[in-house]
Amino acid sequence: MSRRSVNTSRRLADGGLPSVGGLLHTKSRSPPVLTIALVVLGVIILIAYFNSGSGVTVTNREAVSRSEGSCTSEVMQALPYLKKAYGHAMQKVLHVGPDSCTVVSNLLKEGKVEAWGVEPYDMEDADGSCKSLVRKGFVRMSDIKFPLPYRPDSFNLVVVSDALDYLTPKYLNKTLPDLARVSTDGLVIFTGNPGQQKAKVSELPKFGRPAKLRSSSWWTRYFVQTGLTENEGPLKKFEEAASKDNYKPDCQIFHLSS
Repeated sequence: MSRRSVNTSRRLADGGLPSVGGLLHTKSRSPPVLTIALVVLGVIILIAYFNSGSGVTVTNREAVSRSEGSCTSEVMQALPYLKKAYGHAMQKVLHVGPDSCTVVSNLLKEGKVEAWGVEPYDMEDADGSCKSLVRKGFVRMSDIKFPLPYRPDSFNLVVVSDALDYLTPKYLNKTLPDLARVSTDGLVIFTGNPGQQKAKVSELPKFGRPAKLRSSSWWTRYFVQTGLTENEGPLKKFEEAASKDNYKPDCQIFHLSS
């Protein structure tokens, strides 16, 4: 009895896709060069996928807010001095950054302050209190690479932390003017301090990429280029109030006129 030849194409149609091992080890009419080219192409696609984020690359809010040297935690420490520095300008405040619920909740407890927050990262792990602020519209999640969902001059003061360090200059050029657009009395920007704040190696996968911690001179030049000037009055009051309590921030703090 003669052996019947096996129809490979029919077997694939009946039995589904072949295994990867089968593709690599069985004989094929495709030349080896083509196989290698396909593998290389696949690797290139994967690399492009994982490096496609060019704006805010952090996707985990808790990873940012709980990392070593969090500037959002620095905001909480600096609030008493900000209140002394800005006075009535603290009546309507917008916080932009991770753990915005904590900052907003703290400000609302004052009773004399209206506060809102923009969370640039995912909020899947938010607690009940934070979800309540989201439902009431006090905090919302928004990609700061795009215009903020607020009208011009909506707030007296805009406070930003743990957000701009993850933006490339391309997006900073759009985001900074937009932050100034929604503020009447100025911006307070908290940024990482090179040499003092470094994400743990184990946290880097959560960040996607480490923050770009820029020097004070870099930021100063950049603010000048974008037309933002130092808010001298509040800056002086802030420094005086902080020095009385020997408060020395770990993060860089910039006071800018809007």
